[in-house]
Amino acid sequence: MVQNTLKRQYVFEGKGLHTGLVSRMTVCPAPEDSGIVFRRTDLGEDALVPAVAENVSSTARSTTLSCGGAEVHTVEHILSALTGLGVDNALIEIDNVEVPILDGSARLYVQAISADGLLPQSAPRKMIDIPSVVEVRDEKSGSWVRIEPAKHPQYEITVDFGSRVLGVQNAKWDGGESYLRQIAPCRTFVFFHELEFLFANNLIKGGDVDNAIVIVEHPVTQDQLDRMTELFGQPQLTIDEKGYLSNLELHFPNECGRHKLLDLIGDLRLAGGFLNARITAFKPGHTINTNAAKALRALLAK
Repeated sequence: MVQNTLKRQYVFEGKGLHTGLVSRMTVCPAPEDSGIVFRRTDLGEDALVPAVAENVSSTARSTTLSCGGAEVHTVEHILSALTGLGVDNALIEIDNVEVPILDGSARLYVQAISADGLLPQSAPRKMIDIPSVVEVRDEKSGSWVRIEPAKHPQYEITVDFGSRVLGVQNAKWDGGESYLRQIAPCRTFVFFHELEFLFANNLIKGGDVDNAIVIVEHPVTQDQLDRMTELFGQPQLTIDEKGYLSNLELHFPNECGRHKLLDLIGDLRLAGGFLNARITAFKPGHTINTNAAKALRALLAK
């Protein structure tokens, strides 16, 4: 199997989920063996941030990469999309600090790029073989990620927020083309009771009901609904019978679980490439995902 890059440039523009800042992002072809690299064009030609786990600087509600004074926030969805599509090499130019959230999923990325197909390159793909099992656990939350040797990528996760609305959700991906239809369209989500805290702490400034699934876990007053309606600048919000804000319909019954898988795929791309591994995870999140990528990088460096 050979390496792939893009056939042309793709431009995406929109606000960042957490900063609310509008950015223009151009995903460009890149040479063989260059991997995925971000360039902050507003900071200069040399403001490069390679997408590797050593550059993770924050995992507060998203994954942030930093290198040489340049930061790029919320990188997980575009990294997931490029991994799901099979892109080895890409230069991602962005003129602000945060990747556009778009509709909260990887759908728009894969639709645009898959319509043209990929450009095969001459060099063989460097699959990452796993020399031994890597397992990272968070005893406080009960979360864990386990990476085992395998002949090809396999992902399986279980998500359990103790939520009466979500229940326990499972999601799988075998590394094939099903990513485009089964994983990429799955949107990010938030619990209604978290919203006021997140707004108060200068997070999700770019969040709205068009780019996130909102789960209503606890009883909500009309005053709270009215306040969120005003914050989001939307017509009057209501709650459907399943416990979601009724502005949208789920793509899949386990869409939230699939989105956590989408995030895991993106975060583990920070290991530096495509993994010949069986990856299983319970309650994955950006911190434990990127810690697993760091642990794997450290093992491979020995």
